[in-house]
Amino acid sequence: MHAITLTEFGSPDVMQWTEVPDPTPEPGQVVVDVAATAVNRADLMQRQGKYPPPPGASEILGLECSGVISELGEGVHDWKVGDRVCALLAGGGYAEKVAVPSVQLFPIPAGLDLHAAAALPEVASTVWSNLVQFGGMRSGHTVLIHGGGSGIGTHAIQVAKALGATVAVTAGSKEKIDFCASLGADILIDYKNQDFVEELPDGADLILDNMGAKYLERNVNALAKDGKLITIGMQGGVKGELNFGALIAKRGTIHAAGLRGRPVTGPSSKADIVADMTERLWPMIEEGRVAPIVHAELPITEAAEAHRLLDADAIGKVILRVS
Repeated sequence: MHAITLTEFGSPDVMQWTEVPDPTPEPGQVVVDVAATAVNRADLMQRQGKYPPPPGASEILGLECSGVISELGEGVHDWKVGDRVCALLAGGGYAEKVAVPSVQLFPIPAGLDLHAAAALPEVASTVWSNLVQFGGMRSGHTVLIHGGGSGIGTHAIQVAKALGATVAVTAGSKEKIDFCASLGADILIDYKNQDFVEELPDGADLILDNMGAKYLERNVNALAKDGKLITIGMQGGVKGELNFGALIAKRGTIHAAGLRGRPVTGPSSKADIVADMTERLWPMIEEGRVAPIVHAELPITEAAEAHRLLDADAIGKVILRVS
């Protein structure tokens, strides 16, 4: 098969479409013939040598894909060859084929294009596991979503609105702010010209944060009583100073969680997240209340341009079409 490989760590131009060995399914896995994959910020970090895959995962970039099952590993009985699926991956999506544990597969939601479905697994799993499973997001909550125009942000807005929450977002351009408004965001904050703490005088019950250290103090200040700060990214640095007095006064919780390194099965596993999403989120997608937001779709051979797009001003996801 062919896949995107790295000649070295560095700029987008280190990615090349080259021939590599076909994957073979281990027990409990399937092989998916990839129709499309999607670009995530973790891919950009891995390309730069800053985010190695977990032990045992494919070195090939790509944390999600859509496609058709072409081979079943031993012990797989819930799926069959020919099934159309999308999948949450620990790596390997930038390729013509990928082996994936069967418990990390989703059916393609009814009415959704096969290629567009590639934009769902990573962002949806991140949002659902953090805001819903951990945060308990529900009607009556006020939720602050940093980076509202991103793939995670645009998805989180829709899920929060579907569950009846009031949504505040930060974004850095009028185009992104307007798009967040079109998705139903209630409180629109231009982080270049407004202070999100001042814009939320009553605080937020949940904060979904992609910045890490840079926003730590202000995020704590922006929490409502009993609020939860959920950090999923470190774009603003990895080390910050925490005022425990301010956190205790809020009775606040700080939670930080990645997705890629979670176990396949067991407590806090990918299998648990996927099963819960399939039961509770997938109906929202089939009803049209939540949809993948796709900024652009490019052929896999233009992966370098896709990385540049995501690193610029993309709204939502960038898809790489494989077949």
